[in-house]
Amino acid sequence: MADALQSFLQANGLAPASFPPDSRYHGLPTAQARLPGGRTVVFVTRRLLPPPENFALLQTVAVAAGERADQLAARHLGAAAQWWRLADANGAMHPEAMVAEPGTRLRITLPEGVPAPAGD
Repeated sequence: MADALQSFLQANGLAPASFPPDSRYHGLPTAQARLPGGRTVVFVTRRLLPPPENFALLQTVAVAAGERADQLAARHLGAAAQWWRLADANGAMHPEAMVAEPGTRLRITLPEGVPAPAGD
């Protein structure tokens, strides 16, 4: 029964996408479109870049020459796949731009909406 319900919801674009909780797409609804050939595709709806002020600052770091966002995320957030959190916290629409210039200061933050610990 659960499979039939899930199929119905997905077919009607009503099911949330199944992305892990640490994904930038977690919780976003899906929609669907019918292509000219008749095939229906399901896709994740638009994700808007959150305002940087939604993030509690932990520290700032300087970008070294040749450094990539995934390397910074691995070092400061513990997971290379969390590079998107750096982009969000720094208002970067294009993540490669935030590391293009050596010496650029990047904000390392808590996840969006998580307040800074008391006393900070």
